[in-house]
Amino acid sequence: MSGKHYKGPEVSCCIKYFIFGFNVIFWFLGIAFLGIGLWAWNEKGVLSNISSITDLGGFDPVWLFLVVGGVMFILGFAGCIGALRENTFLLKFFSVFLGIIFFLELTAGVLAFVFKDWIKDQLYFFINNNIRAYRDDIDLQNLIDFTQEYWQCCGAFGADDWNLNIYFNCTDSNASRERCGVPFSCCTKDPAEDVINTQCGYDARQKPVSGISLFCHLAQGAFRRALEYAGCCGSICDTVLSSSLVKEVDQQIVIYTKGCVPQFEKWLQDNLTIVAGIFIGIALLQM
Repeated sequence: MSGKHYKGPEVSCCIKYFIFGFNVIFWFLGIAFLGIGLWAWNEKGVLSNISSITDLGGFDPVWLFLVVGGVMFILGFAGCIGALRENTFLLKFFSVFLGIIFFLELTAGVLAFVFKDWIKDQLYFFINNNIRAYRDDIDLQNLIDFTQEYWQCCGAFGADDWNLNIYFNCTDSNASRERCGVPFSCCTKDPAEDVINTQCGYDARQKPVSGISLFCHLAQGAFRRALEYAGCCGSICDTVLSSSLVKEVDQQIVIYTKGCVPQFEKWLQDNLTIVAGIFIGIALLQM
């Protein structure tokens, strides 16, 4: 019996080095994500004052880099060393970790489909919470601006959601120059403009002082011609022009009036095939 040794099944060289190569790339990507996250925190002074992590009222996008980078680093390390050294413990850890991630993704997908209204409410709460903290963190500010520009939206369900922010609310006590305005990312884009006008959202939600000023603002529209034809004038004209409908039409000239939650839902419906393909591709990679 002493001269006999058990020999397990040999792993194919091609499979071994394929898994090794794939996980090396995954590992280095994880290191890169972690590096970017730590660099961003260092630039914001978080690493020198760890307690400031909890000071931000909204979501810090750096957490995305750190969490995703950390998971990729651990998975890449386990898969890389496990495949190279044929270490069964690391390979089992790699497989179980992937299985847990796949199960969580599947569970999240099912729950999102079943509890759509709850997810919408949570998304509304999440966006509004970050609107409050818009000026508190430059990374969060850039994320919100990118989202509003990409989906051509403003606020969670409309531009008036920016009343939640202390700089943009329309209260009389607000002395900010941005009072009753919106960030520049809410502004409709003029193709002729090469330079971004960061002040384009100033007073965008301000009610017109009089019907005449709004009338002049809508001078090129069919609305003016209709009012002229009807012989609208005086207080009647002021009443019509200062209505909520006209205010919305007026805002649409300057800013996006649709909220980001409805626009995100519309984007999902329009790109359902692509989104489903991406999730299926990720699932196949994990399997």
